Amino acid sequence: MTEFLKEYLSYVKIEKDLSDNTVESYKSDLKKFLEYLAVQKIADLNAVTSKTISEYFNLQRDNRIASKTTSRYLSALKGFFRYLHYQEYIQNDPTEILKSISRERKLPVVLAVYEIDDILNQPNIKDTLGLRDRAMLELLYSSGLRVSELINLKVSDLYFENEVIRVFGKGSKQRIVPIGKSARKWIKNYLIKSRPSLEKKMKSANIIFLNKRGTKLSRMGVWKIIDKYSKDAGIKKAVHPHTFRHSFATHLLEGGADLRAVQEMLGHADISTTQIYTHINRDFIKQVHKDFHPRG
Repeated sequence: MTEFLKEYLSYVKIEKDLSDNTVESYKSDLKKFLEYLAVQKIADLNAVTSKTISEYFNLQRDNRIASKTTSRYLSALKGFFRYLHYQEYIQNDPTEILKSISRERKLPVVLAVYEIDDILNQPNIKDTLGLRDRAMLELLYSSGLRVSELINLKVSDLYFENEVIRVFGKGSKQRIVPIGKSARKWIKNYLIKSRPSLEKKMKSANIIFLNKRGTKLSRMGVWKIIDKYSKDAGIKKAVHPHTFRHSFATHLLEGGADLRAVQEMLGHADISTTQIYTHINRDFIKQVHKDFHPRG
């Protein structure tokens, strides 16, 4: 079973070009299932039935595992058994008759424009790291980047003359994203005034946003920076790097942007992922109607 798992993980990484984070999630989820099979004394994957899998998910529910996590487990198992069946390692795919587990999608936390402004105004722009942070926050809001995309962005990915940046998203998929005038201004200031003093030529590897050691920021490092400035600004909401991405998408749609254009900018493979922001947009429209219609 372990060899089958290794082969499948190599397949999804190399052939399907999935991101390292996704592959690690699959590995963790599938190892948990294989451990469950060991407890049940099932040593042959051909002996796994749809009943086996249903009982496994009933156990997850009894353990109060979140529906989002359960849905991810099912997705991992379906892909794994589909692969094994296709390779003729097993006779039947036990997940074939199982339906996807539906889960309620929570609306993401979104900042108002004035709250974004309040956070952007917190860094001390006369300080080396403060100027870096201002440029970084401006870019997050301007272009809706994931934190992993932000920390891996290189100077060579900036195309200011065309007012765009090149981003490598999930699975190393490349996309071109517009960058606004304000973000361009602050990044240029950072590149001229701050980055040279942070750069360590043998370590920096052309990365734009550097820490004190001259290497790229970590995901947790960015989270801590945003958390600090959000609290300094008096924001009561739970703010993290993805909150800027949610706000970017929501404010574009509220301004009348086309959903497919927003999908392209966010790098979503499926438009259904982007559609969650239309629910927020509808709430905004209803509030506008309530505020401004004579009989609202």
